[in-house]
Amino acid sequence: MLRLGIDVGGTNTDAVVMDGRTVLSGIKTATTPDVTSGVRAAMEEAIGRAAIDRRKVRHVMIGTTHFTNAVVERRHLSGVAAIRLGLPATACLPPMVDWPDDLRSAVGGHGYMLRGGHEFDGRLHSPLDVEGLARVADDIERKGIGAAAITSVFAPIDDRMEREAAARLAERLPGLRVVLSSEIGRVGLLERESAAILNAALLDLAETTTSAFAQAIRDCGLGCCFSITQNDGTLMAEDRVKRFPVLTFASGPTNSMRGAAFLTGLRDAIVVDIGGTTSDVGSLVAGFPRMASTTVDIGGVRTNFRMPDVFAVGLGGGSVVSDDGGSVGPVSVGYRIVDEARVFGGVTLTATDIAVRLGKTSLGDPRRVADVPEDVAVRADATMREILERAVDRSRVSAAPIPVIVVGGGSILMPGEIAGLTVLRPENYGVANAVGAAIAQISGEVDRIFSLTECSREAALAAAEQEARTQAVAQGARAETIEVIEREDVPLAYLPGNATRIRVRVVGDMEQVT
Repeated sequence: MLRLGIDVGGTNTDAVVMDGRTVLSGIKTATTPDVTSGVRAAMEEAIGRAAIDRRKVRHVMIGTTHFTNAVVERRHLSGVAAIRLGLPATACLPPMVDWPDDLRSAVGGHGYMLRGGHEFDGRLHSPLDVEGLARVADDIERKGIGAAAITSVFAPIDDRMEREAAARLAERLPGLRVVLSSEIGRVGLLERESAAILNAALLDLAETTTSAFAQAIRDCGLGCCFSITQNDGTLMAEDRVKRFPVLTFASGPTNSMRGAAFLTGLRDAIVVDIGGTTSDVGSLVAGFPRMASTTVDIGGVRTNFRMPDVFAVGLGGGSVVSDDGGSVGPVSVGYRIVDEARVFGGVTLTATDIAVRLGKTSLGDPRRVADVPEDVAVRADATMREILERAVDRSRVSAAPIPVIVVGGGSILMPGEIAGLTVLRPENYGVANAVGAAIAQISGEVDRIFSLTECSREAALAAAEQEARTQAVAQGARAETIEVIEREDVPLAYLPGNATRIRVRVVGDMEQVT
């Protein structure tokens, strides 16, 4: 089956054409502000280089940083009514209390607190304030707010109050788009609430972006459907992206990690993706990124939905090197490297220049860095090695030897051995992110509380797994290919009824489109 994998980054858009497990072509183009033209250009060049009949392309998989960048840059965000059901217990910390001022302003700063919610053991905390909700609806209508995020205390244990509030708002304001915190985040009120608000603020952008992708695919004469990768390395259908754009956060580094696993055949490794400005580092477990167990900061906001345990260090091919070589990054020339790096005719000494000076690569014109003193180049190289060694050590979970896979356009900076570990640089390493998108699978996940007074632990695990499998099949996975990649069972001693929290995640191959 022919597939197109695309990764739309802030600087470059990478694309690959794959036939089964074979990469037929891989290219890099510049990302464009309008999305459509850049994606279209990348697809056209990848198809042209692969010399295939475009009518035989069965699916397009796209990874994008558009939604992450919107939050980080405070652009393209819509106003949101943040409605919390939790009074009187939560009055001291209003919605968005810990947000940066500029981001709070970008989403309107509309916070509302009403009575409602449940206790940690599922008992009713306070009945829903129906009259207060009606007043909130009037204010939403008066201010012309187009989206709302509803967060109820301990909604992951009992989400009925959030759903009731959403139903009442839908009756009063039929055009209002509503996000429920229980559908996105986990236990942890402020973090879950923040995730829901960010998601609601991105709904308009999600509509625009998915429409642009669809238009680009039509413009290329492709009659197939498309999916977008989410941050666990699996795919979401177009309609789900429109509902949950926050689930695409970190899909870029995740795609690189999945691509690294595919290109090397390794399922357990440390992956370092070196770009122009930063290096993303994370661990592969069973072929997928290890998930973070703590809260994750997005644009200065703490959230607690599913995210890979990937972190960035300020080292890339465009990182600026000090005159004595003792400092490399985090300042970078980024996408301007083709104009500003010395080997390309510029005047700025970059990490790429150092690699050329030491004979690690033949990019550009080596004569333009011949005057860089060798001791300066060696010192800068040692500085880069130290930065990468610290990053790799941070990703290790044990002293056991584990391979390091390096991908990305800046991977020339990585030595052949680091921190005592073997470094692998696979074929097509420069477009590993697009490969990761192209080979992405469909997932299903269940994360909820079960009472073991009503069934055995084995029965609860089986029920959760079956529910996750059903989700995956509903989203397009082939039932016979589904496998469990994560299973977690945590007894909750503070809840009555011998309660336990069970989380099961499964993945399966996409249903082949004919």
